Amino acid sequence: MKIRFGVGLGDGTPLSEFGGIVDRLESGGIDSLWLSEQIRSDAVDPFVGMAYALSRTRRLKVGTSVAVLPGRHPVLVAKQLASLAALAPRRALPVFGLRPARPGERELFPAPEGRRGELFDESMALLRAALDGDDAPFAGELLSVASPRVGPVPARTPDLWLGGSAPAGLRRVGRYGDGWLGSFLTPGAAGRAVEAIRAAAAEAGRAIDEDHYGISLAVAEDGIPDALGAALRRGAPGADPQELVATGWPRLHRLIDAHLAAGISKFVIHHAGTGPLDAFLDRFERELPPRQN
Repeated sequence: MKIRFGVGLGDGTPLSEFGGIVDRLESGGIDSLWLSEQIRSDAVDPFVGMAYALSRTRRLKVGTSVAVLPGRHPVLVAKQLASLAALAPRRALPVFGLRPARPGERELFPAPEGRRGELFDESMALLRAALDGDDAPFAGELLSVASPRVGPVPARTPDLWLGGSAPAGLRRVGRYGDGWLGSFLTPGAAGRAVEAIRAAAAEAGRAIDEDHYGISLAVAEDGIPDALGAALRRGAPGADPQELVATGWPRLHRLIDAHLAAGISKFVIHHAGTGPLDAFLDRFERELPPRQN
């Protein structure tokens, strides 16, 4: 499996610093940059950030971790992805999720009451049809268009990864996704998620590449901040925080080893401490690229 490490940016990065961070990651040979969807924060919009970072670089890959799909029209999303695929081939890494992490932002991605999962499924089917250049009418229960086709049809359809860890979400990855990016999961839970996705893919007559399973991990060298602790309690009630957040780089390496054993090979590493981002990036460059293969 190809082991890769990317840098994840949350809501604490001023837009005025974004270009400099992109330049540093490109010049430092970092594999990838990942942008969270945080509507009511000062974080860059993930699609705008992808376009900006890809236009500024020649090697760096840029992904979303994760962008919400239900509530966006999938044909318009397909147009964005097709454009990025043409302008920066194989460097745009979209990951889609069911709903925003922040409950207060869910109203911004409208879906019929109780049918968000169904809308996600139809959105994925329509997104695939658009990216494949399908010109036949698409008629679902929630979405319909006379023609999904967008231009330019990508020479190579971008891989579409999905997030989520609920049983229904894992089945959705197996049925529709090209890969999976989890978060707030212990290594044991991540391993069980991988097995569930593989089973769902096999049931659907599909297969997902062995190295298309990833996890977001945070490093909090000076202790887990209160806000992150609250998010952990919401996202993984009852789990040991030490198995979810690394309280130092040695602990991060141990978590990485455990996730590798569980079948995970792609890692998005977030800075969750109170120290400067530059110091985090210095340590990232020393610690993690040597582990890539």
